[in-house]
Amino acid sequence: MMMMGISSSATLSFLSFLVLLFSTGSWAANSNSVHGDFLQCLSSLQNPSTPIPIFTPNNSNFTTLFRSSARNLRFLSPNSTQPQFIITPTHESHVQAAVVCCRKHGLDLKVRSGGHDVEGLSYWSDDPFVIVDLVDYRNITVDVEAKTAWIQAGASLGEVYFKVANASKTLGFPAGFCPTVGVGGHISGGGIGALVRKYGLASDQVIDARIVTVDGKILDKRTMGKDLFWAIRGGGASSYGVILSWKVKLVDVTPIVTVATVGRTLEQGGTDLVHRWQFIADRLHEDIYIGLTMTVGNGSRAGEKTVLTQFSFLFLGDTDRLLRLMEESFPELGLNRSDCKEMSWVESHVYFFAPGRPIEFLWDRDHETKSFLKIKADYVREPISKAGLEGIWKRFMGGQSPAMLWTPMGARMNEISESELPYPHRAGNIYNIMYVGNWVQESESEKQIDWMRRFYSYMGRYVSKNPRSAYLNYKDLDLGQNENGDSEATRYIKARSWGRKYFKSNFVRLVKVKSMVDPGNFFKNKQSIPPIKSWGKN
Repeated sequence: MMMMGISSSATLSFLSFLVLLFSTGSWAANSNSVHGDFLQCLSSLQNPSTPIPIFTPNNSNFTTLFRSSARNLRFLSPNSTQPQFIITPTHESHVQAAVVCCRKHGLDLKVRSGGHDVEGLSYWSDDPFVIVDLVDYRNITVDVEAKTAWIQAGASLGEVYFKVANASKTLGFPAGFCPTVGVGGHISGGGIGALVRKYGLASDQVIDARIVTVDGKILDKRTMGKDLFWAIRGGGASSYGVILSWKVKLVDVTPIVTVATVGRTLEQGGTDLVHRWQFIADRLHEDIYIGLTMTVGNGSRAGEKTVLTQFSFLFLGDTDRLLRLMEESFPELGLNRSDCKEMSWVESHVYFFAPGRPIEFLWDRDHETKSFLKIKADYVREPISKAGLEGIWKRFMGGQSPAMLWTPMGARMNEISESELPYPHRAGNIYNIMYVGNWVQESESEKQIDWMRRFYSYMGRYVSKNPRSAYLNYKDLDLGQNENGDSEATRYIKARSWGRKYFKSNFVRLVKVKSMVDPGNFFKNKQSIPPIKSWGKN
């Protein structure tokens, strides 16, 4: 049952009822004591004026809430484990209580802001666990004069874009394309979007934060110190605590931006255009973003397949200037005035994700149809030859319904040091690749994942090496996993193999920070940063 909106005395009585319920055989006997003790712990820490909203499996809304923002059906099968409790905090003290009580009573803690963790690590665990779902913790406060915003971790990107644009037509925030992604995880992993070449990552804009640490304390930039503040901006904050809110710099955008979408098949010269794109996409004027999406469609002949290439533009300026710049740098594409649309910056987010929908669409957190999903990532540092592209297309068309998104880097990204933040993929990277496998039947999962792995293996010859880099927000457990029962040394050696792919040499510093702030490894998942206790003493 949910405790929000009832009196404090009723809340305490309800918690007492739950404690009694769990001690009289309603749940498995070996877990009764833990459940009851956990609820009693919450009750003891609860402020009567702000009761803790908590759901149990006995509540009729429990399964609906659990599944509501769990985006990947691979982790929602009937055999998937469910949490012992779901807490939906409305006050930071609720998060503090959840951390303290989970740690005290040996329950794993998962924190979900938008549910877009592609490996489901924000809503499943091998161990008994509690979910802190931040769906009701998403206030956004914009200071137009200071060009800043405080954003609670449960807010979605769409809500941020809408709120910022509502406050100012000439301010924006550089982050991802999908409006339902939660800012808590997105910013803590980096955050790539259409303004990445102009302003860098979402995490590059963070100027303060509030986090609940393993001992239940709330720290900000001043009190957490420079090392922890560095680690949570691109190193995966879930390894260090629970992010409550981010304070970010807002960036200047033009009152009118120009968007365009140009599609070409292989028969229409797609290979030549993609090849040329690799030589200019990261070198264009910083106001121009040209993302590239590849999918598989029907060819010009019956029964044949082809690759559909789609060039997506966001330009901070008007159509006339964009056309002039394209004529100078990428005339081969043949961008025409009829391809272009002028609109506000916030409208561009609807255009790229759901063309034709009203701006209010950005407030909708649950409009997506769920599917089974597997994602991988790469970075490309040298252009792929035309022959190489043709080999890629041949294998790509062997997939059932694959997609690739190639996101150009360069400009501002080249100006930021690899060690400035944990995200290291800066100068020298032409573009990032996201590989997407998407299907609707669980029976297809083995086949789809096998194809994705084989295609990823084939792509290895064309992408970054030593290490083959990866992007934390496109998490991939195929790179390696933490296992329960591993020794400290084994855990570190395993984690170093995938940690270097995400963070390069920054991985070692992340381990040192983890060792200082969470030496007991309470905040953990299959790819969390491991501690080395002796390092935390230095």
